[in-house]
Amino acid sequence: MQYRTNQKNGDQLSILGYGCLRYTKKGTAIDQEKAEKEMALAVERGVNYFDTAYTYGGSEVCLGKFLAKYGCRDRIKIATKLPHYYIKKIEDMERYFAEELERLQTGYIDYYLMHMLNDPATWQRLTELGIREWISEKKASGAIRNIGFSFHGGSAKFKELIDAYDWDFCQIQYNYMDEYTQAGIEGLNYAHEKGIPVIIMEPLRGGRLVNQLPEAAKKEFAAADASRSPAEWGLRWIWNHEQVNVILSGMNDVAQVEENCRIASDARAHAMSAQELAVFERVKTEINRSVKVGCTGCGYCMPCPQGVDIPTCFQAYNRSYTDSWFGGMAAYFMCTTLRQDKTVASKCVGCGKCEKHCPQQIHIREELKNVKRRMESPVYQVAKFVADKIYKY
Repeated sequence: MQYRTNQKNGDQLSILGYGCLRYTKKGTAIDQEKAEKEMALAVERGVNYFDTAYTYGGSEVCLGKFLAKYGCRDRIKIATKLPHYYIKKIEDMERYFAEELERLQTGYIDYYLMHMLNDPATWQRLTELGIREWISEKKASGAIRNIGFSFHGGSAKFKELIDAYDWDFCQIQYNYMDEYTQAGIEGLNYAHEKGIPVIIMEPLRGGRLVNQLPEAAKKEFAAADASRSPAEWGLRWIWNHEQVNVILSGMNDVAQVEENCRIASDARAHAMSAQELAVFERVKTEINRSVKVGCTGCGYCMPCPQGVDIPTCFQAYNRSYTDSWFGGMAAYFMCTTLRQDKTVASKCVGCGKCEKHCPQQIHIREELKNVKRRMESPVYQVAKFVADKIYKY
């Protein structure tokens, strides 16, 4: 197992982290016995970063039982998340945090995140509730060792959030298809330049960069090196970035644990050749054949006077064709809707300011209408209504 140093506190973190969202289910519950075998193997192979969340049904309890049974709490770092979208008052923070400690059977959290903190306005709301003081108190007592946030959205909002607080780390979605979407390489570099460790989620887009690759893309990988699976290609591409501290992988099979740990045993930054990196460009070309809008994510169209996140809308819309409708819809919902200041396509009033600056000469106003038709369907409207009732942004 390779390790990279947390530049903020000196922790030696395994470059492969265990994502605890995708445990195998037995019926409606997590298969505890199977999950424990897989986690035990990961610890044995050197994985020392485990990521869970309050809202990952049963995940914190599963991890807590494993730690108690195997007595390895002192060997790993626990990362879990505050569901800030449920919080109405400062007492709620204390209640959720106490429940998480109980579930995890621990007295402290090594890496604590604001879950899906996608909007500076949301952080301002939490600040007004007293979260800065609450964090300071928890860090002073040792109950929280490091504070960070996980993020889904565009690079501009990400950089605003990075500058809004003295964060100890952050977590973003990053893979070879999201280099210029979400926080992207721009956000990754910005955090790194600020000295903030970066944890990577969705390195293979939930497996879609393995299971849903076009045959032509698979052939490109195989022609370059048939001994590497698409998953190995994808993971090595991310680890090639020195700015990345940890990649989270939702491993739910012993073979996956073995394979990922093998790759992580010799993956290093700046190890990929120019020829290997060129393979990804050909793979992306094959994947993008089903893209509907030729947006490169350059951001020249921004800011939109009405607040539409144009590149993110197009990224999710395209993803609904290149991955799956559900994958695109999930990205659209998380990146434009789960926030106080929504950045959805339907906010477009057709002023045309964006089109004057688009180097790709995209008919942005017309394409945003297409995005609205596909992504803001009745299903979306119901989900939005429910989310706005439940969540506090």
